[in-house]
Amino acid sequence: MGVEMEVNNSGENNTTNWVPIMKKLHMNVVGEKVKKFPKLTCRTIWRVGKEDPRRVIHSIKVGFSLTLVSLLYLMEPLFKGFGSNAIWAVMTVVVVLEFTAGATLCKGLNRGLGTLLAGSLAFLIEYVATKTGHIFRAIFIGAALFFIGATATYMRFFPYIKRNYDYGVVIFLLTFNLITVSSYRVDNVLKIAHERFYTIAIGCGICLLMSLLIFPNWSGEDLHNFTAAKFEGLAKSIEACVNEYFSDEEQQKAKENSSDLEDPIYNGYKTVLDSKSFDETLALYASWEPRHSRHCYRFPWQQYVKLGNVLRHFGYTIVALHGCLQTEIQTPRSVRAMFKDPCIRLAGEVTKALKELGDSIRYRRHCSPEILSDHLHEALQDLNNAIKSQPKLFIGSKNNTNKITLATVVSKSGGQQQQPGALSSRRVSLSSVKTDTSALLEWKSKLSNERKSLRPTLSKIAITSLEFSEALPFAAFASLLVEIVARLDLVIEEVEELGRIAHFKEFNDQDVVVKFDEKHSMPLQNELPTDAGD
Repeated sequence: MGVEMEVNNSGENNTTNWVPIMKKLHMNVVGEKVKKFPKLTCRTIWRVGKEDPRRVIHSIKVGFSLTLVSLLYLMEPLFKGFGSNAIWAVMTVVVVLEFTAGATLCKGLNRGLGTLLAGSLAFLIEYVATKTGHIFRAIFIGAALFFIGATATYMRFFPYIKRNYDYGVVIFLLTFNLITVSSYRVDNVLKIAHERFYTIAIGCGICLLMSLLIFPNWSGEDLHNFTAAKFEGLAKSIEACVNEYFSDEEQQKAKENSSDLEDPIYNGYKTVLDSKSFDETLALYASWEPRHSRHCYRFPWQQYVKLGNVLRHFGYTIVALHGCLQTEIQTPRSVRAMFKDPCIRLAGEVTKALKELGDSIRYRRHCSPEILSDHLHEALQDLNNAIKSQPKLFIGSKNNTNKITLATVVSKSGGQQQQPGALSSRRVSLSSVKTDTSALLEWKSKLSNERKSLRPTLSKIAITSLEFSEALPFAAFASLLVEIVARLDLVIEEVEELGRIAHFKEFNDQDVVVKFDEKHSMPLQNELPTDAGD
């Protein structure tokens, strides 16, 4: 008994001693985080501003606009003129002022137009309602609210309305209901509506002034630069993919041991595959922007969206090419080395063509007439000749030493080799246990366990037990390279169509500048969702 008490006391003492130690460790961790917080915050602020300095300018513009519109409250003469309705001007600046001029114009004009139409219709409803009695007036207002609300909401489902005027319809519904319902109890609702319209107009005017005249950011320019950057990203992905496929073992190990967690192949085509909504949003906002170009013609922003669709289909081929690097069955490096030079040369010509297309868009000029040069066709022919020179690699032989039998795979996987008639004997003996429920359940559980043990190896058995050529994976890689060249024609046609519609300048040898601009390699999501502000 005494020994047991001693053990219990010693255990309690150990537990009691651990508590302050754990508390001290926890306090140390919290203290380290508190020390690192200012440095981490400053680093984040610097990084966000360095990625796009326009963000700093836009933040200053918003702050200055809010200060300017708050004068309606702060200055006594202005406050007497507008009263508490001046708050609508502040709300308008917060909601309408966006990063680009196109986004600000879209939301500002939608808000102004929705408010004007709602006010006009509300006054018409009020004028008709006052001609009826008090009871019929309430019924008429309720019916008008139902009809207008249902109609406006249904119109929001129209594709054109939803794409261009959805925000305006929401503002229309809000303003119409506020004025119509208030008019039943408030006598001077006309004055309130006027003051609200004036304050909203002041807020929209300040937003447009800041967006169009003071360091404007154009959605069209962002879409233009981002489209050009897509070509450079795809070119970088193809080049990196082919180089990695033909790299030796030392280079592969060095890459696996490197601390760089970003995959340059994936980063190159990821932005292209994820750009659909981004392109459509920028094209929509760009269509609202004034024609600020030198020739003042309407720019075909929807053609950029079509080009983005073609580039996405082009990027899918690069995704498949990247998948060849990660397949379970790989062609030996010794076999790959036979086709290294023609493949790298072909990838280099495709990369060069993509960069030329990107530069032609960036500098708004037609692409070179020799973009599909003889070098590209020669590289294709060299690859074709190299494959034809090694026919045995792609046919296979009956004495293939790499053939793996069923028993070999099962033994290597660590499972026990089953007799061919084992499962069939159990199935035959099923009739003898039909009337025994416990025996039937036991038989089913055994059969299920055996199937689960064999399941991880069945897919490998189905492939490796066959006598495939060891160069078959490379054949898939080479066919995808040729497919990239075939799809390059479609991309060139779309770029030429864009240049024709957008009136790009003619090609000049002195304008050729082929380089990779890292600044525009990634899209910057600068549009902030502010619809919830209303």
